Amino acid sequence: MLDITFDSFPSLNAASPVAVALLCQGADSLEGGVFQTLDDACDGALLRAVALKGFTGEKGKSLSLLAPSEALTQIVLVGCGGRAGEAANAVDVENAAGTAVKAIEGVAKGILALTDGLEPFAPEAALGARLARYDFDLYRTRKAASGPALESLKVAVSDAEGAKARWTVLEAVSQGIFLTRNLVSEPANILYPEVFAERIEGLRELGLEVEILDRDRMEELGFGALLGVAQGSSRAPRTVILRHRGGGEEAPLAFIGKGVTFDSGGISIKPAAGMDEMKTDMGGAATVVGLMSTLARRKAAVNAIGVVGLVENMVSGDAQRPGDIVKAYDGQTIEVLNTDAEGRLVLADVLSYARDRFKPKLMIDLATLTGAIVVSLGYENAGLFSNDDALASGLFGAGQEVGEGLWRMPMGEAYNRQIDSDIADMKNIGGRPGSAILAAEFLKRFVGETPWAHLDIAGTTWKNTASPIAPKGATGFGVRLLDRFVQMHEHNGRV
Repeated sequence: MLDITFDSFPSLNAASPVAVALLCQGADSLEGGVFQTLDDACDGALLRAVALKGFTGEKGKSLSLLAPSEALTQIVLVGCGGRAGEAANAVDVENAAGTAVKAIEGVAKGILALTDGLEPFAPEAALGARLARYDFDLYRTRKAASGPALESLKVAVSDAEGAKARWTVLEAVSQGIFLTRNLVSEPANILYPEVFAERIEGLRELGLEVEILDRDRMEELGFGALLGVAQGSSRAPRTVILRHRGGGEEAPLAFIGKGVTFDSGGISIKPAAGMDEMKTDMGGAATVVGLMSTLARRKAAVNAIGVVGLVENMVSGDAQRPGDIVKAYDGQTIEVLNTDAEGRLVLADVLSYARDRFKPKLMIDLATLTGAIVVSLGYENAGLFSNDDALASGLFGAGQEVGEGLWRMPMGEAYNRQIDSDIADMKNIGGRPGSAILAAEFLKRFVGETPWAHLDIAGTTWKNTASPIAPKGATGFGVRLLDRFVQMHEHNGRV
């Protein structure tokens, strides 16, 4: 994890050469201040390069100089505003900082500076830099021989104390995102339900309360839907409850996660192509765990509950069959027509259990639930379904603020009727048209009158292309969004 400090811009000298990244906003920012300091340190080479390349500090544009002087091993300029007069925002700065630190080569220590108009975003720049340097290298035995990797970054600011105060929250967010990325990146032979539960237990050191329900306890409670999914695997299922107490006697906010540590599809088996990525089908649970760790680290002034159902969906002689009927925790019966529509079965039990036991103010579930949502929204936005307009609006706004997009999808009685069963209370699929909506309607049957939102993150949990602040692979999508949503609740006392 990239070490971050905040301090004034240091004097440059040949005895301690450094790489410097400078974030700029428009051509006016390339005058005076830290830009002038850097230009002086390389005898005007920076200004000449800017003129030659026509660099104007526009968003998405960058310029790099290698070894411009004895005091500077590298200068990287990255624009994050100015196109058509638009001003930079926090998300622009985070992405620009990520681009900048990825461009720094061959040094262990670097400096990140911002032109005057961007300095209020210094903590966000630090976050973007840290997120960009994430690398899941646990299982690589050979490292690239390209010189030292960037280990520490000094963010140059005039008000170091003010930046540090805001960084406290964002640092907790970064650690929550890294925890989520690490969990999602683990292979299924390493991270299966029992191991996942053990890793969650380690969060007790942050002050979180952790309770684990094993198979016997879930059988006593009547978790027939979740246990039906788990019955084909030799790996024992778990439901894990995390509790953060920071809001006095208030009813908690509840966050529910689907944790299918590997999804073969069961007897309704998936195609072989891409099945390796089904290790990521626990992305919802990983996001809930990352969020709860963030809330604990920053001592959030709320009561929050995280509940994750952890199972493996496998093919065996004991596996659930298409046509089976199971009874959920709340007594409703489900005809299982497709064993690959298993995530909603897991969530059915944990949603209704969380509703009954904790009586939360609201519930938000996260799940890599349907391929249909990827067809609808691609990889840029997660699907948002809700029975409460205020809750949906709050989540959408939080996503816009942190650059994690949601798009609200329709729901309604006409959709809901499509999951009625002839021989049980409901069936777990209702046909291909609108199937992401039908999955949400299924979940809605288990939340009662509690304000609820479902985030289908199938397209945003894992990406096959890198972004400025994330490598290819696990993104940690949802941790920032939900932490921002919780902050809104802390500040306003409402969603």
